[in-house]
Amino acid sequence: MRILLLQIVWLAVAVELACFGGDPVTKVPLGLDEFIPVPEDNPQTGEKIELGRRLFFDKQLSRDGTIACATCHLPERALTDAKPVAVGIEGRPGRRNAPSLFNRAYGKAFFWDGRVKSLEEQPLTAITNRNEMDLTLPEFEFRLDRNRDYSMAFGSVFGERPHARNAAKALATFVRTLLSGNSPFDRFEHGDQNALSDAAKRGLQIFRGKGNCIPCHSGPLLSDEEFHNTGVSWGKEPLDLGRFEVTKREQDRGKFKTATLRNIALTAPYMHDGSLATLDDVIEFYSKGALPNPSLDREVRPLNLHPEEKVDLITFLKCLSGELQIEPQL
Repeated sequence: MRILLLQIVWLAVAVELACFGGDPVTKVPLGLDEFIPVPEDNPQTGEKIELGRRLFFDKQLSRDGTIACATCHLPERALTDAKPVAVGIEGRPGRRNAPSLFNRAYGKAFFWDGRVKSLEEQPLTAITNRNEMDLTLPEFEFRLDRNRDYSMAFGSVFGERPHARNAAKALATFVRTLLSGNSPFDRFEHGDQNALSDAAKRGLQIFRGKGNCIPCHSGPLLSDEEFHNTGVSWGKEPLDLGRFEVTKREQDRGKFKTATLRNIALTAPYMHDGSLATLDDVIEFYSKGALPNPSLDREVRPLNLHPEEKVDLITFLKCLSGELQIEPQL
């Protein structure tokens, strides 16, 4: 039976005026929470969204002018880059896989280890990271200030000359418009019984039952936004301790944030280190029970899935791909 595949929809960000105010609100696709959290000190506006979009695609944000945010977050790859780990300027390899930015408006923690707590903090961390964009904040501000278009845009949006703090706010504002939903699974959950094939429906039952996926992959994001040790990094050198590097708590050794399963068919390779190349590899990893270690999550245990169950589960996972709402580069 034919599997429903992802349809990439290149859309300008849909914006309309809220009836109770003057700020624009982003159209929310089926399956996501209608309420998008927005900080009081960084309200969404059309001008700010456009400024953030320009910054997102601009290679000026890197020291040698070779990469932009969009280099590691490709729209056609559901805002990932198809590489095991992110690669920065001069081909410098990072430590971890580039996660999707879709639906990060709802995020509670950011990066695989949760080292920042807001979208406003995230961009400058990447811009200044030596293995990513490797640009100092003074140089970043200088480049924006000498660009007449940017200088005028920052003056219009923020009432002052370009500043790293406001650039981060603009980028966060743009990222909050990057939404993905309306997948076959969403349509099925909202009453369309024909949205999933019979194989996908069987896969859904495995997902909710024998596969034991729900404890970590639940809710609109298909992620609990928490941190778990699944044994992925255990036994590898150098050992990536994940969340422990942030908290220094023994119980956090080897824990990483649960990745969203939305658009999972587009975001290979998988896991924080990109060590699993295909969905088949991921299912096999969990079917065997992952890698034992002292901090292994109690929900991780051998699933012993039969070959036909693995096929049905993967069929279902492919039905988690939906519309990708992003404004393309002008």
